[in-house]
Amino acid sequence: MLSIPPARPQFEEGTTLDRFLLETLRDHPEATGHFVTMINQVTLAAKLVSARVNRAGLAGMFGATGSMNIQGEYVQKMDVYANETFKRALEHAGVVCMIVSEEEEDIIPIPAPFIPGHYVFAMDPLDGSSNIDTNASIGTIFAVFRRQSTRGQGEPRDVLRCGRDMIAAGYIVYGAGTVLVLSTGQGVHAFTLDPSVGEFFLSHHDIRLKPETRSYSCNEAYSGTWDERLQTWLASTKDPAAGWSARYIGSLVGDFHRNLVKGGVFLYPPSKKSPSGKLRLLYEAFPLAFLAEQAGGAATDGHGPILDRTLASLHERTPLYIGNRATVTEITRLLSTTT
Repeated sequence: MLSIPPARPQFEEGTTLDRFLLETLRDHPEATGHFVTMINQVTLAAKLVSARVNRAGLAGMFGATGSMNIQGEYVQKMDVYANETFKRALEHAGVVCMIVSEEEEDIIPIPAPFIPGHYVFAMDPLDGSSNIDTNASIGTIFAVFRRQSTRGQGEPRDVLRCGRDMIAAGYIVYGAGTVLVLSTGQGVHAFTLDPSVGEFFLSHHDIRLKPETRSYSCNEAYSGTWDERLQTWLASTKDPAAGWSARYIGSLVGDFHRNLVKGGVFLYPPSKKSPSGKLRLLYEAFPLAFLAEQAGGAATDGHGPILDRTLASLHERTPLYIGNRATVTEITRLLSTTT
């Protein structure tokens, strides 16, 4: 597992992603080659998806395919493209032993004749894809584990793990620009794609979530089905004297990215219809919780830290409260009180 060094290297804005990784991982020569190769393959796929998103209308990529995925959600054309693009980029490089995707029911093995590698890569290939038609922010979310098995194709135990076992996590947001946000356990850093040269450059070094910011993101249309204690808390934010503001984009990665940069908390509570929550633990809640904690924030399921959970199944669902530590702690304490 990649350990946190005593001091974080300092970098100027404009440092390339490749140089940043080589410098920050220089104390881990056993991981540098394979890990950097894996991230390079991720960025290759991200560039391809970004280009396709930017010309989705011209490429005939708007709208749904007419089919549904394992989650019971209508599949968008861009979902299929993103899923296949990331799979193709990763499967041949000899760096991952398996891939897990929101779009596929089972573990995706590495096909012959390619050689399985050291890492498990779990992804939501295109979060918020229904927003493509409206030109709103969408993104790819991913989590990385080091495999536990020693050879051959990966095994279920390589991925059915505790969130604390992650060695890296990140997302790519496709919006006004294409931004990769990444952590290897040494803080959170953002890299912006310069399409003129096809390279990601450091644009936000060591992002820190403010301890408290009075801004929240949630779909309030469902609030009538939430826990009454949470409804009471939400009602208290409507007092002008409290100084709260609401900002909601409608895609998990878009809302989280805004809160990471500007400050705020994202709420996706359980409801009467979905008592276990709706977000996927492995490739949505785990990686974003990893990033939140690395940035000085917090993430819980309303009872305890998300990263303390151990995955029971690939597509296990969870509630999520994530963002500024003070607000997340307040909500968790509130939901833990006896009614």
